[in-house]
Amino acid sequence: MSNETIPDEAPNHPDPAADAQVDAEPALETETEVVAEVVAEGGAETETVLAAAAPAVPELSPAAVAARLAELFPALFTPGQAKPLKLRIQADIQQRAPGLFTKKSLSMFLHRLTMSTPYLMALTKAPSRFDLDGAAAGELAAEHREAATTELARRRGLHEARRAAENAARREAEAQARQAHAAEHDARRERAGLLRAFETSTLTRANFCALKGISETDLEAALGLARVEREQRPPEPLREIRHERHEPRQDRHDRRPPDQRPRGGGPAEQRPDRRPGRPRPPNRPAPR
Repeated sequence: MSNETIPDEAPNHPDPAADAQVDAEPALETETEVVAEVVAEGGAETETVLAAAAPAVPELSPAAVAARLAELFPALFTPGQAKPLKLRIQADIQQRAPGLFTKKSLSMFLHRLTMSTPYLMALTKAPSRFDLDGAAAGELAAEHREAATTELARRRGLHEARRAAENAARREAEAQARQAHAAEHDARRERAGLLRAFETSTLTRANFCALKGISETDLEAALGLARVEREQRPPEPLREIRHERHEPRQDRHDRRPPDQRPRGGGPAEQRPDRRPGRPRPPNRPAPR
């Protein structure tokens, strides 16, 4: 008889737990396949449902986008201080601030910003571009700087041409207004003279019309308008008669200050009276 150990043989009676596990594995595989097929068939519907469930990003105006970016990245989007932007800055904004801006909102804002005159001027002066943190992010290409210079020159020419046209139109309007005012003034003066001539004339209406070369209808219309204008004319101010007191003329050769000069008359009043029979002024010897 051999001394080798023989392993125990497996019992012949069935194991219910093992049989249940073996039967469940095909069922699980079948269910997974069915779910995969359903997802594959309704993939588009699933994506639509997920997109609808995600919160919608509101569309902002360019002004609202500018204000929000100034709060998030003040080193780059400083109000009133344009800086050349780093290339593909839109992707950096979406990465640093996800879910805040739509592609349409950012595109509209960046287009308006990069086409503004202050931004173009910054392109011609700044040495480099800048990232969201305000750090230098690459040099400006020469073609970009030249394009900005050309666009600024074009806009400057348009602005000057528009200003010149506006000034010419204003001068033309002022000249026309002056001409109209002068013509109205001449017409008023002519009607006033016609009214004075008619009121002081001894001619009959028919003879007066024949003398002036005007029809009676036109004469009546002109006289009526002249009377209205005479009533509307403001009265002439009365001239005030002023009795001015003529101060005596001072001697222009008197170099003394005004407060030291004699009052009440100039050198003419201080001259001695040399008429015959009048006494000589004192302190003067009589002629011999």
